[in-house]
Amino acid sequence: MTQSSDPTAHWQQQDADHHLHPFGDSGAIANEGARIITKASGVTVWDSNGRAYLDAFAGLWCVNLGYGRQELVEAARRQMSELPYYNLFFKTATPPVTELSAALADIAPPHINHTFFTNSGSEANDTVFRMVRRYWDIKGQPSKKTIIGRHNGYHGSTVAGASLGGMKPMHAQGDLPITGVAHIRQPYWFGEGGDLSPDEFGLVAAQALEEKILELGADNVAAFIAEPIQGAGGIIIPPATYWPEIQRIVRQYNILLVADEVICGFGRTGEWFGCDTFDIEADLMPIAKGLSSGYLPIGGVMVSDGVAEVLKSGGEFHHGFTYSGHPVSAAVALENLRILRTEGIIDRVKAETAPYMQSQLRTLADHPLVGEVRGVGMLGAVELVQDKASRRRYADEGQTGTVCRDKALEEGLILRATGDTMLMSPPLVIHRAEIDELVAKTRQALDNTLAAL
Repeated sequence: MTQSSDPTAHWQQQDADHHLHPFGDSGAIANEGARIITKASGVTVWDSNGRAYLDAFAGLWCVNLGYGRQELVEAARRQMSELPYYNLFFKTATPPVTELSAALADIAPPHINHTFFTNSGSEANDTVFRMVRRYWDIKGQPSKKTIIGRHNGYHGSTVAGASLGGMKPMHAQGDLPITGVAHIRQPYWFGEGGDLSPDEFGLVAAQALEEKILELGADNVAAFIAEPIQGAGGIIIPPATYWPEIQRIVRQYNILLVADEVICGFGRTGEWFGCDTFDIEADLMPIAKGLSSGYLPIGGVMVSDGVAEVLKSGGEFHHGFTYSGHPVSAAVALENLRILRTEGIIDRVKAETAPYMQSQLRTLADHPLVGEVRGVGMLGAVELVQDKASRRRYADEGQTGTVCRDKALEEGLILRATGDTMLMSPPLVIHRAEIDELVAKTRQALDNTLAAL
């Protein structure tokens, strides 16, 4: 193929000819032309035409330190020069992995002191699936196999991860979920609470877990998996009554609690973990994304002492990946954690920037399109409705969110739409002036969406 004099056209043609997009209609993208992102700094990314965008989504919930941190680049360079790769099989470890394991134990809840490394959140949740079943086998209770998740939850896109999640479009492709997974309702008060108060609805949503356990039989249920805050499902923040009731139920029926921290972890909620924000005592915590601020792929499962001791007693665990705990990824993650701690970034989010962002976002509540604004830490959601009082959506649900997302892009702002809910998750290092820009551009996008409707 002859290279075009227009670099953007050249890259778009290569993309159309050879690239299949994740979570995208590759045929439609080929016809339209992909947006080519070429550089980034701080909270801003630029496309190949020189257009700047405020990235209010931190890549995919992950660039917690923002773009262009040279310390992370240097950490990767140093490690590549010394030990670019070695595996963790055959009774082997590497210094970055041992040091990262210890650093994670230092910031985790006190009862969690072990980590099994993977390359992504999806792989972490595949590992959860196998680890939970292995735990109960060792305990002499092999019938405890079923894992309960939530409708509209998200735990990755591998076969096990997509099954544990409750996304109907994903389940429709590939005959999912697989055997051994069940689902209960989500704690989505705005969408499903009806006339109940948030606290009343929180109890109802949590008690759906008890009902499902009794339906399946407690001797057949291995674990319950849920995100502290549902991310891809729409930044769904459970009512205050939800997590305490979930804790009561899992303890009563002797099932493991898996808190998926892939999005919430590493400062996103204003604490190190979502478990800290909601006082959740998890047995397993899948992690990824903010662990390396997205600079290199790395994930893992953080494991409570009680579960780890059982797993250690059971002999070889026949599970792992070629790149589990890749030394370069681990070195970058270790440096990422150091920066978060030494620069007090999470403390600043909790005390300053998150309260400011949440207060500014709530000024959007007066907009005719907005039914609710909610958020925690550096997470925010704006519900788009046709009628505020009844929370009624526009007839073609999902299209309003798509229009608003595209209008935001025209303003130089990257938001995400889940149905008709606009989502934001900016880098933790965002400044007040950039928050003002984010909110102003969101309001303009809402105005332009309303005009288009």
